[in-house]
Amino acid sequence: MTHDIHIIGGGLAGSEAAWQLARRGFKVRLSEMRGSGEMTPAHQTDGLAELVCSNSFRSDDDTKNAVGLLHHEMRRLDSLIMRAGEVARVPAGSAMAVDRDVFSAEVQRTLAEHPNVTVIRERVDALPTSGATIVATGPLTAQSLAESIVGATGQDRLAFFDAIAPIVHHDSIDMSKCWIQSRWNKRTEASNEDGDYINCPMTKEQYLAFHQGLMDGEKTEFRDWEADTPYFDGCMPIEVMAARGVETLRYGPMKGVGLDNPFDTSEEFPQGRWPYAVVQLRQDNKLGTLWNMVGFQTKLKYGAQVELFRTIPGLENAEFARLGGLHRNTFINSPLVLDRQLRLKGGDHIRFAGQITGCEGYVESSAVGLMAGLMTAAQLAGREWAPPPRTTAFGALLSHITGDAEASTFQPMNVNFGLFPPLHDVGKKVRKEAYTNRAKADFGEWLAGMEAVPA
Repeated sequence: MTHDIHIIGGGLAGSEAAWQLARRGFKVRLSEMRGSGEMTPAHQTDGLAELVCSNSFRSDDDTKNAVGLLHHEMRRLDSLIMRAGEVARVPAGSAMAVDRDVFSAEVQRTLAEHPNVTVIRERVDALPTSGATIVATGPLTAQSLAESIVGATGQDRLAFFDAIAPIVHHDSIDMSKCWIQSRWNKRTEASNEDGDYINCPMTKEQYLAFHQGLMDGEKTEFRDWEADTPYFDGCMPIEVMAARGVETLRYGPMKGVGLDNPFDTSEEFPQGRWPYAVVQLRQDNKLGTLWNMVGFQTKLKYGAQVELFRTIPGLENAEFARLGGLHRNTFINSPLVLDRQLRLKGGDHIRFAGQITGCEGYVESSAVGLMAGLMTAAQLAGREWAPPPRTTAFGALLSHITGDAEASTFQPMNVNFGLFPPLHDVGKKVRKEAYTNRAKADFGEWLAGMEAVPA
């Protein structure tokens, strides 16, 4: 099949871009190197849109949360990623989490069955010299293509480390020492009767010993060229957080506040029955057989992980479906090398999308892929494409990537209200809700105007 657009990369962004273009009648060639005998350091399968870190799309609250607002905007644009997410959804309180295998299979099935999409398993080693192209190769871009990108941009690529959390088999968890509850008992209608998280409580002595174990455990060694690569704060290895201070984890992923320990009958804890510290596990698949350790991204070596994590109450006999890991992410200096429509300056037949642009997070990557698809569809149809207002989640994210951020200090960023134009004369308690109300109104007007123009 001849194609109108070549998309390189079948991850979240590439899959979303392919869907948006195909549903508007354009022929898409989607190149994915996994399945051609190639694999990345982090992926486990050759499935399209495989989730390699957490299984969570984070908050689904679109009333006062920036990522929940982004969910809302993506749904209004018939996002494939959000469609598949609903099919694969598992309980996670007010968050949106998915069975990663069901999710990937749904994305792949949808694209494989679309008559306008051809999926080719191949590695692309260089940027095409002509023809509409979207590069959505993600943070693990193959070295040969990365070198081609560096040559085209004239700028060295930036990089940071991203860490992966372990996954535990449910039947290996000792539930006589753990309990199920969402913090402050917040949960969704899809939740089980008690809550969405398995909670493993720790006393002060257990926590201090665990903290010391994190500090002493054998870590992955860096190669010389990796030594100065920074971490992204949103996916910080737990032992790096621990090194910031003995109390850091207790105010982060191991916070016990809002969780009532049913096993505590003593007066040990001054805040009622809240545990001194807690390890939370979140359901990772629909069957409930796999649970991931929330916030436990790590660069500990496998043996050290097993030894230390089995000191956690309830996980003494834990069997791990996957241990934590560490991989190097690559992204371009987008404010410097891309225009406002994600096109490469000096080569406007090429757009970039997804995490390689310097957005961070599953939903953000998908959203940038969606926008790249809409921009390309407009270009192929010979019409102008008006960007969404900066007051919307889409517009705020796009503005950060393509111009608002300082190029000399550009770093990956999740969507957050700090990227939105500020609201004045609005009280702090209602500010987030005011941001979302403004965004929804402005997004609705923008969408009505876009839909009035034929694709």
